[in-house]
Amino acid sequence: MMIKNEQQYQNSLDWLQRFEQSIASLDSNEQLKAEPERWKLHRDSYQSQVDELKSEITEYERLINCDTSKPLKIKIDSLNKLPNALIKARIAAKVSQQQLADILEIDEQRVKEYEDTDYQCASFVEILEVSTALGVEFEIATVQVDFGEIEAVKKSVDKWRKEKLNIKTRAS
Repeated sequence: MMIKNEQQYQNSLDWLQRFEQSIASLDSNEQLKAEPERWKLHRDSYQSQVDELKSEITEYERLINCDTSKPLKIKIDSLNKLPNALIKARIAAKVSQQQLADILEIDEQRVKEYEDTDYQCASFVEILEVSTALGVEFEIATVQVDFGEIEAVKKSVDKWRKEKLNIKTRAS
């Protein structure tokens, strides 16, 4: 998950405190420690949540405290991560969803929908408009075409179509 606004940030801080308290409680629970495997399982699960929350909180704090006098570099490993980069750019630029909506001349609710769905509801043109409004540019982009993946998708589609045809045939 990614922290996208101040409310989520405050909620994350609250949850972090709760998980850290749970760990402290586990560490002082001698009865549970008598079962080391069970104790470790519980502690590891809480610690995993603490680590994830700390990472997200650190990233959000990095964004809200960044120096806006110089460009911010946001690394993305795939186009699937572009929505996160757009949200991070908005946060770092200290542009609210309302301000972005005003720039784009759309309703604030539309910007909220973009971010709540990680831009799945936005068209390619809308994504380009947002990236332009936020000054997001690709510095260097490399596109890798995975032919093996293409073949795997083709096989999956063929299988799905055959199954769909079989269902229609049986229904007739």
